Amino acid sequence: MLRRPLLFGALAAPWLATASPAQSWPQRPLRIVVPFGLGGSADIAARAMAEPLAAALGQPVVVENRPGAGAVIGTDVVAKSAPDGHTLLVMSNTHTANETLLPNRPYRLMRDLAPVAAINIAHHVLVVHPSIPATTPQELIALLRAHPGRYDYASSGPGTPYHIAGEVFLAMAGVQATHVPFRGSNEARTAVISGQVPIMFDAIPTMREQIAAGRVRGIATTGPTRSPLLPELPALAEALPGYEASIWLGVMAPAGTPAEIIQRLNAEINRWLRLPATAEAMARGGAQPMPMTVAEFTEFLHRDIARQAEWIRMARITA
Repeated sequence: MLRRPLLFGALAAPWLATASPAQSWPQRPLRIVVPFGLGGSADIAARAMAEPLAAALGQPVVVENRPGAGAVIGTDVVAKSAPDGHTLLVMSNTHTANETLLPNRPYRLMRDLAPVAAINIAHHVLVVHPSIPATTPQELIALLRAHPGRYDYASSGPGTPYHIAGEVFLAMAGVQATHVPFRGSNEARTAVISGQVPIMFDAIPTMREQIAAGRVRGIATTGPTRSPLLPELPALAEALPGYEASIWLGVMAPAGTPAEIIQRLNAEINRWLRLPATAEAMARGGAQPMPMTVAEFTEFLHRDIARQAEWIRMARITA
């Protein structure tokens, strides 16, 4: 009789050892690190996602902003975190650009982080201060061509999607302007509205209010076709065929996070993205949901790293 509990324990041990990590996860609150400042598209998406994730997983989800060094600081925090599914990163095409632009960063995106899910994609608007004598893309290009290097354009920082959008525009148009990076979109936007820097690529929903108030003048949007949020403005591709610029967001976890946990996170994020209320909220922000499987998002990241490298070489962007 005394041997039976020992025998049961011996038989049970292998089963316990092979139990799925997802069965006991999550054991504590989750942390979503946003390597950008407050109020940006990544911050807004992370906070919108936190509540439905918390409800689905039964644990609080806390958003932590860790901006700095072109998103490197916050990203490195996640790359060095325990791969247990309790720390996530909201990332963007800033990260795929950094793979080429910042060769000395302390992590490698596809080596030190694991793809989880895509979130959404949005296009930009090109605006100028009202003092600039241009109302169309063709007029702005002609102005820059007539005065090479005289005008500046603002961005939310080196290597950000807005910076890449500006440099690819200059390269495709064959004109020159000086990049003035700021520490975030809010600072760059303020500089343009005040006339300190006359040109900027920025988020459509934010700048739409400034355009309506006459603080800036809209020139064009950067999608392949006109934006439903600013249908009166042409797509920049109408003047520069093939031009397109966007900002997209996704979620990654530390490399080594169990596949079962990543698949569960992917399923919950995609469930949230497919809700009509989510699509409506994102549309008001000029974005559209971009649900993908883990495999699809992984392939998407590899393609975007190659595409960003091509753009950076074409525009001769340096760190």
